[in-house]
Amino acid sequence: MNTKKVREDDYLKRREHLKNLTDQELKERFWQLADEAVKPLVDLAYKNTSPAIERSVLLRMGFSSIEAKDLVEKVINHGLISKGAGHVVYRLSQLENLTIREAGLMLLNDKGFEKVKKSFEVTKHE
Repeated sequence: MNTKKVREDDYLKRREHLKNLTDQELKERFWQLADEAVKPLVDLAYKNTSPAIERSVLLRMGFSSIEAKDLVEKVINHGLISKGAGHVVYRLSQLENLTIREAGLMLLNDKGFEKVKKSFEVTKHE
């Protein structure tokens, strides 16, 4: 017994608005739709972070996993996570003319956060 269902193809009807486009116009249309599809994802990634991402950044800056975990927690507690933990460390290093490592250790000892907040013009938790 063959119960195979035949698909009713509506391809010709669905492509009606595209049939007169050139290859170049089709290519442009494709990329326009692709941009529209990924724009919300790009915006989300650009405007948001996570503790895991911030720990990863700090690891690449030379901090141990334990230091990175503690730094991220402190950055969160000080309401600066939206700035990025690595950016916070970098900013303090620039403000105090320190190495990245020195700035990170200073932050681990709860020193320098107020100066960083002031430089970012952050007055409260974000």
